[in-house]
Amino acid sequence: MTEISRDLREVLARVGTSTLTGVLNRRGLKSMTLYDVSPVRPEQPPLVGIAYTMRFIPSREDKDGPQSTNRSTIQPQAMEECPPGHVLMIDSRGDSRAASAGDLYIGRLKARGAAGIVTDGGFRDTNGVFRTGLPAYHRRASSPPSPIAHRPIDLQLPIACGGVAVYPGDIVVGDRDAVLVIPPDIVQAVAEEALKNFEYEEWAELEVAKGRSLKGLFPARSEQANADYEAWKKAGGKK
Repeated sequence: MTEISRDLREVLARVGTSTLTGVLNRRGLKSMTLYDVSPVRPEQPPLVGIAYTMRFIPSREDKDGPQSTNRSTIQPQAMEECPPGHVLMIDSRGDSRAASAGDLYIGRLKARGAAGIVTDGGFRDTNGVFRTGLPAYHRRASSPPSPIAHRPIDLQLPIACGGVAVYPGDIVVGDRDAVLVIPPDIVQAVAEEALKNFEYEEWAELEVAKGRSLKGLFPARSEQANADYEAWKKAGGKK
């Protein structure tokens, strides 16, 4: 998949990761949610995009020290080549001793039309990162510069990020709760099922607020609950 349609993007952003993880779990996909990865700011926009991958290995003084003349150019290359609508997914080995990127690099991604950036390490200049407006997810803030701990080594190969295997072209969805990946060959079907569940749960929330019992309502749906839901939809979904 080289791009995500507007309709699909809107559905994935609307239903969110909680509903999507349930759908993926029912399909036997239990290892799709990144661990110890959170939004830089809770109020940032949701994330939907296509995975573009970069991998760090540990730095070494002769390659990445202050006097080295052999520093990798992979990191700035990623900022210039990550396509519009894609999410730069960074394998930082869960190491946040030094930053995986900062506000200038992330600002460049935003200017080029990227959909977001995710690392299982840390970002520096997080106030500036938030001001770029690009959805950004990390383990925790990290001020030291990248070469102290990281050497960028390659692009567009399968990586590990947040304990999850991420392949170039995976669909990435993030919100306040989590970041997850969806195989591109099933994303349309997953989105359609998630939307149906999401709309039902919106109605169920209204019923619970009115005092209705969860029995037969959620998680298992009774015939009566389904009938009541269909009647509510037919009436235009009025509260």
